Amino acid sequence: MLGRWMTLQPMARDFVSLDEISPHLPLAVMTSEDSLFCEHHGVDWNALWQVVEAADEDGPSRGASTIPMQVAKNLFLWPNRSYVRKGLEIPVALYLDLIWSKRQMMEVYLNIAEWGEGVFGAEAAAQKYFRKPAQSLSRREAALLAKALPNPLARNPARPSGRHGALAGQLVARMAGAAPYSACLKP
Repeated sequence: MLGRWMTLQPMARDFVSLDEISPHLPLAVMTSEDSLFCEHHGVDWNALWQVVEAADEDGPSRGASTIPMQVAKNLFLWPNRSYVRKGLEIPVALYLDLIWSKRQMMEVYLNIAEWGEGVFGAEAAAQKYFRKPAQSLSRREAALLAKALPNPLARNPARPSGRHGALAGQLVARMAGAAPYSACLKP
């Protein structure tokens, strides 16, 4: 956001409280991005070691970033992948998880996540893609937004590709089973 602001590029962002966001969105994001969000303390060490062990000479094929790690990156670091950034991201994520509740962490994440070119935060994304407030998102719309996060510049929640739509459908099914594991998101 700062980079866009400094280069005078347009951007949309409206900070809203977690209570002003449909409960489907945090559940969709948690289920899709960090299923152990309520259990770990900033870093999912098992997932991180699995990615490190599976890495080849080109580096890891996927990330192991938890929501606190993504918040650390989005707030304080740079977007390009590197071992240096990951090395800085981990202690920042551990610290943020120590000082913020899980609800606060999710609220910040949903308000700073990029959901398209110059589209930051759940409210801006809901308005842009579905022409409604984030509080009114359906389960399917929340899943489409969550599945756009890994590649928000290429995935359009309002016009999902067949693969994006299928992934969102699978996520909707998984969300029902994940609800009992999302107690940390409750007020």
